Amino acid sequence: MDTMGDTTEPRWLNDDEQRVWRSYLHATTLLEDHLDRQLQRDAGMPHVYYGLLVQLSQAPRRRLRMTELAKSAKITRSRLSHAVARLEKNGWVRREECPSDKRGQFARLTEEGMEVLRRTAPGHVAAVRQAMFDRLAPEQVEQLGAIMRVMAEGLEPTDPEADLPWLR
Repeated sequence: MDTMGDTTEPRWLNDDEQRVWRSYLHATTLLEDHLDRQLQRDAGMPHVYYGLLVQLSQAPRRRLRMTELAKSAKITRSRLSHAVARLEKNGWVRREECPSDKRGQFARLTEEGMEVLRRTAPGHVAAVRQAMFDRLAPEQVEQLGAIMRVMAEGLEPTDPEADLPWLR
């Protein structure tokens, strides 16, 4: 979008919006750090790797095409490739060639990877519960869920097949 000729003033955040925005950034940064530390301590992996394992565990036959995994995780192909290489080294994921597409590959969760999830999930759920849900009243949980759904719906791409930047 060309903004060189645009002379309209930006619509700045008011004081209340600025406070909410900064609180949101602060809380999400602290939460991500908290979950990363817990997963590093309990399983030797960052939160993003745990998310990849969870996605694979929920996929049919515990496998997804690498492009689908990158798209759903909202990470670049190169970052996914690096993550899968680390997960392969640990024996938790295996890459498989795609018979119908010579350039395509699948990532498959191994039985050892599934076992890591089984062992790690209780501690991860406890960390999420302690950091988030135990601090909120039931009506706040409901409100937060509604707010997050509205935000997610507004941010979802209108064309799911569009070339998305995280796949580059």
